Amino acid sequence: MTIRLRRPTLGPESGSAAARPLGRRARAAVLAAAVVLLAGGSTGYALHAAHRPNRQQSAADASFTLAGPALYFRDPATGRVAHQPAGSGPGGARTSGGPVCDRFYAAGGNALCLRAEPGVLPKTYAIVLDQRLREVRRTTVPGIPTRARVSVSGNMLSWTVFATGDSYATTGFSTRTAVLDLRTGYLVKSLEEIPLTINGARYHSPDVNYWGATFAHDDDRFYATVSTKGRTYLVEGHMTDWSARALRENAECPSLSPDNTRIAFKKKVSDDPAAPWRLYVLDLRTMRETPLAEARGVDDQAAWTDDGTVAYALPGADGRASDIWTVPADGTGTPRMVVAGGSSPVMVG
Repeated sequence: MTIRLRRPTLGPESGSAAARPLGRRARAAVLAAAVVLLAGGSTGYALHAAHRPNRQQSAADASFTLAGPALYFRDPATGRVAHQPAGSGPGGARTSGGPVCDRFYAAGGNALCLRAEPGVLPKTYAIVLDQRLREVRRTTVPGIPTRARVSVSGNMLSWTVFATGDSYATTGFSTRTAVLDLRTGYLVKSLEEIPLTINGARYHSPDVNYWGATFAHDDDRFYATVSTKGRTYLVEGHMTDWSARALRENAECPSLSPDNTRIAFKKKVSDDPAAPWRLYVLDLRTMRETPLAEARGVDDQAAWTDDGTVAYALPGADGRASDIWTVPADGTGTPRMVVAGGSSPVMVG
């Protein structure tokens, strides 16, 4: 579930009590409320974790590895990663025993597991796993996990959390997106420092937030959402020359197709809080967008299962936190449920 952040316009009264940053206790209360919202959201985050297993119990079973072709996903009933054969439906044979994660993604023989550790000020473990799903690196960041991606090569990892403490955020929290290059071990703690161009001009604003980064095959070019002044933009960035530019407005949670020619994203189409977004696909060559056949409001970063299909989570039926659906990427066809009880879908192999 995405929290819509409303940020103040800084002006003569920005020092008034109404515009001052929230204190620590107030920020903690707001973040606790966000945890409650996220726990009931469409991606089924299990953030009420009073009975979360300890670190050893949170690891994957020895027999559970990255081996495809299979659709991997988070089972919201257990908090663990599971998988089922590629192409199977809700009745497909489910293999459980993966690590405990609140967000999960894998590619190129590596996986990224975001695990929330609630507290007065919640924190997130960004855990890098190898092909046998053994931990190889762990980074601790303040906030609540919301997005995770791994490049096709497995070299570039990105995660987004809801963070606290930004003075411009009247709600007391905002997003923070990091990028880790496994080739060098270099960690960019926040994409907010990258020079940004909007409408051909260098853009500066204290309220710039990034989320949902997705990488191209070259491990250099990436796409992400930027939010500023109440607007969202799809941006294209480059790690080598450390730059980013806005391509278009009203595009969130981008996901680059396997052939690197299209972006699946969610677009705001309504002020109805029950269904504000709809899934679209953008052709990067023509910049033509196509609405997908899924008419329900999807609050998720879609994942491509192949060049013609995207997968995403929706609130579940029969008491389940969330289910995973797929839909053709060309606007035709009808949505199909593929996992009863799942979120964070990713095709492996």
